[in-house]
Amino acid sequence: MCLLRTIVKIKTIINPTQIHIVPNIPSPIRLQEYGVGIFIAALTKSALKKAIKKKFITVNDVIATTATLINGGECISLSIPKEVSPKKKLVFPLKVLFEDDYLAVIHKPAGILVSGNSFKTIANALAQNIQRSNLPDATKLQPVHRLDYATTGVLLVGKTSSSIRALNRMFEDKKIAKTYYAVTIGEMNDRGKITSEVDGKKSQSNYKLLESVSSKRFGKLNLVKLKLQTGRRHQLRKQLSGINNPILGDKEYGIENLILSGKGLYLHAYSLKFIHPFTNKQVCLKDEIPQRFKKIFISKVAETFTADSYNSYYYKGSVLLIKLEERIGPEIMRKLLSFCVEKRIKTTETFLAELENLTNKSDRDFFEDLLNS
Repeated sequence: MCLLRTIVKIKTIINPTQIHIVPNIPSPIRLQEYGVGIFIAALTKSALKKAIKKKFITVNDVIATTATLINGGECISLSIPKEVSPKKKLVFPLKVLFEDDYLAVIHKPAGILVSGNSFKTIANALAQNIQRSNLPDATKLQPVHRLDYATTGVLLVGKTSSSIRALNRMFEDKKIAKTYYAVTIGEMNDRGKITSEVDGKKSQSNYKLLESVSSKRFGKLNLVKLKLQTGRRHQLRKQLSGINNPILGDKEYGIENLILSGKGLYLHAYSLKFIHPFTNKQVCLKDEIPQRFKKIFISKVAETFTADSYNSYYYKGSVLLIKLEERIGPEIMRKLLSFCVEKRIKTTETFLAELENLTNKSDRDFFEDLLNS
């Protein structure tokens, strides 16, 4: 269970004026594109647009508009007309799956908003859970996409102004692949493509049926793997409901007499795959399928976890695991991790504790000791 506390702080005043000098850039770009992430008080694209519309932003002392072009060398100023006095600090522990100086990935639990005007949000809890970047353009930690209130899974966070802009652009250019798992209700084809309009925009999702089980109440429950081709609000929930296969536990888009109460929404953001915008290395970050999924589909979820075990552990960011792979080779490493799955050694902490007890032994003895443990 997550811990939620409120700490009262002495009143502080944030400087209402922030200034950014534009470096040389290869080609002109609109302010509303360039300015994402450069100001703490307007980090997101939507917040920047609001600041421009409210005439809070000037470029070379001229009030900016959404059509203002940035060419390089300009002085951009953001002036907030009133003081901001935060009095509370949210204490909310989060599981960090990966982080470096540019970005971080966390597990988003159900029952909390990613951002917004509420006090209890992921955005307000990031500073206590993620290390601040050491880079010169380090800024306030900022989620670069959203997950619904009831959805669990991987959430990407920017740690610098340049990474926030780069990641936002990658999402817009569809250079970040998102994979979800969901439990749906009713008969489904083995695979399919759902193309429909969501909020007046063309949207597409692809699905693959992994396993189905009979249910006295729901008729049939399906474990479905989903890949988003577009990213509309509630896209998967609306599209699956549109083909009469609503997600289990969806109170908003479910079938009235088939709504499961008290168990949450069975939708999980499983992985993000992309080329790191600064290291140029391929990144594939995954968040283990929730226990409540496993209770319905024991064999298929276990098979999926075993197949992904190598990447799941590897991307915890452990130097020890990387060195271990160099020592015993990738094939033995895969067998070792598969064995850990069978032995129910599913947490990095437990796994590392086992390894540290055996690091001084030979490769053969090391592996045999763990097998016989």
